[in-house]
Amino acid sequence: MRSSRAISTLALALVLATGLAACKEKRDPGFQGWVEADMIYVSPDEAGRVTKLNIREGDAVKVGDALYSVDDDLQLADLNQTKATLANAQQTHDRAESLRKTGSGTQAALDSAVSDLRVAEAKVVTSQTRLARRKGFAPVAGTIQQIYFREGEMVAAQRPVLSIMPPGNMKLRFFVPETALPKLSIGDEVRVACDNCAADLTARIYFIATSAEYTPPVIYSLEERNKLVYLIQARPSRPDALRVGQPIDVYLNPKTPVADKR
Repeated sequence: MRSSRAISTLALALVLATGLAACKEKRDPGFQGWVEADMIYVSPDEAGRVTKLNIREGDAVKVGDALYSVDDDLQLADLNQTKATLANAQQTHDRAESLRKTGSGTQAALDSAVSDLRVAEAKVVTSQTRLARRKGFAPVAGTIQQIYFREGEMVAAQRPVLSIMPPGNMKLRFFVPETALPKLSIGDEVRVACDNCAADLTARIYFIATSAEYTPPVIYSLEERNKLVYLIQARPSRPDALRVGQPIDVYLNPKTPVADKR
């Protein structure tokens, strides 16, 4: 009798162990990744010294908001010079036109004066544009992510003074093995988890790499082949709930139980 009970207990234990193992196999281990963003960098066309910052890191900005100013002494002097050249060209044009009407001047002289006047006008417009661009304005709506140059510092031409992060430019990056690729398609929704984050975060895949991030020179065995991983990128449904650089876990099937990572 005791022997029968022992056999039954052992069989039950084996069934439970098998069931637990099966459950563990079905749990989604997920893939580790991180949060990134495609920043918008705002920079002056020409070198200069930052004279004013209108924003701080973390500020929200709208399109057209004033961001910074760079010293404009050289650009202002250039504008004054081109305006003086324009005034002289205008006088020359008016005189040539008057002489042409009285028959004392030639058409060639008038044509040359008209050409010089148009060139002078174009140079004034260029100088005005250079002067206007000594102030930086937000090209997109977003959050000031980082300021690289402060008031009083020299910034080189095309060097960004600051960066803006538009919410729509936030992305999740993670890698999957070659065996997981058939399960993924552009437009698929995945579940996202991170420390102290909301439980309902999701993202939608918009990029799947066509080549592996790591590949050996020659694939000799299955062990080498298993080292192949592919980059996947997804746009989060709630970018405001995530932060750039934040580590995350991505689960391909939102309904599959999550494996315990402890």
